[in-house]
Amino acid sequence: MVAKDTIYSSKAKYVGVFSFPDFYDFCYNWIMSEIEPNDFSEKSYSEKIVGDGKNIDITWEFSKKLTDYFKFNGKIKFRTIMMKKVELNQGGRKIKTNQGEISIDVKGILVRDYQNKFESSATLRMWRAIYEKWIIQSRVEQFEGKIVGDSDELLNQAKAFLDLEGKR
Repeated sequence: MVAKDTIYSSKAKYVGVFSFPDFYDFCYNWIMSEIEPNDFSEKSYSEKIVGDGKNIDITWEFSKKLTDYFKFNGKIKFRTIMMKKVELNQGGRKIKTNQGEISIDVKGILVRDYQNKFESSATLRMWRAIYEKWIIQSRVEQFEGKIVGDSDELLNQAKAFLDLEGKR
């Protein structure tokens, strides 16, 4: 059986002025350039008009093969609440942007034996336990550290983007 361990899970929230299309593109481009996933998909996208604002829920999932035994799965959820279009004056120019609340939830998951190579017999399952506990323990810790680092960096970059957008 494939073993999945959620190694990282964290959220961030921002309330203020931001450009949602720019934020969306920034996060997508950061994932593609820094994590370089083998597989990426937008699992869900829903938009609901509420009064004069918009609520948007987006879920992204990606995976990156680390070795023939380990894989990094990521899950990112974006949610905007009461996002409105606004116009701001910046240096005498009018800029169209968004205002509201946005949250981002990032999860990093380490998947072991994702090809089920050790599941064909009870003996192989026993060897898998020995293999993970005694032989590759340092590799498991190394990949867990990489997943935590990449996931945390994504969340920090997203927060920094929103902070800069709000100060513009």
